[in-house]
Amino acid sequence: DSGLRFHYVAAGERGKPLMLLLHGFPEFWYSWRHQLREFKSEYRVVALDLRGYGETDAPPHKENYKLDCLIADIKDILESLGYNKCVLIGHDWGGMIAWLVAICYPEMVTKLIVVNFPHPSVFTEYILRHPSQLIKSGYYFFFQMPWFPEFMFTLNDFKVLKSLFTSQATGIGRKGCRLTAEDIEAYLYVFSQPGALTGPINHYRAIFSCLPLQHHEVIMPTLLLWGERDAFMEVEMAEITRIYVKNHFRLTILSEASHWLQQDQPDIVNKLIWTFLKEETKRKRE
Repeated sequence: DSGLRFHYVAAGERGKPLMLLLHGFPEFWYSWRHQLREFKSEYRVVALDLRGYGETDAPPHKENYKLDCLIADIKDILESLGYNKCVLIGHDWGGMIAWLVAICYPEMVTKLIVVNFPHPSVFTEYILRHPSQLIKSGYYFFFQMPWFPEFMFTLNDFKVLKSLFTSQATGIGRKGCRLTAEDIEAYLYVFSQPGALTGPINHYRAIFSCLPLQHHEVIMPTLLLWGERDAFMEVEMAEITRIYVKNHFRLTILSEASHWLQQDQPDIVNKLIWTFLKEETKRKRE
């Protein structure tokens, strides 16, 4: 309905159940490369470039990035792919969108899997009570400035972007699956295109448009995966999320893992997702 063209990468046969993957910031479909390979045996796996990212259209105004637009995008995409429901997986900002889609369109989400992002109500309540999380989320406020955040990312050949994934403080941990030179190159290629950072940062510029939420409850089986060494999100929020899920809820915290969990520990993440999906099928049969 938005008239935007969305870019996605798909694996697995058409007609198999849909698994829809929503990436975080500053990422694109590529952050799900390990999951595209893993789940194609039983699912039609679709990794999206969100509105404003990568090869998806990027409308120019920050109003075009309000959360209700982003939620509507997922509904439209599902329908245009020829499905009425999916297993929905989101990481980071894509996790925020996944929670909201599950809350607003519960009939479209059979199972919800979120990586390193708490229920949005937990996030907004926690941040107001915990200055330490407010500081960690300081970039939300920095991103409200026009043009300057984009400029900062481009300095020294995108040094900030590289260090997010590789530095000791925020990058993939010692025991993680390091990004290869080719992986870094893929990120740099996407984000060095003219204007490629404005859409992603506009997501943050529009964040205050729809929080707090009117509705809170999540009614489908939910798996929350969390890398404990996340430099941006405090792990306490993961446990509090439980109170908003009115169905089977499984939380797994990986002690050595970073914020970039599905790239950092892909084998463990894939195994945990399979276990959750199979366990749910078994539970239904019983």
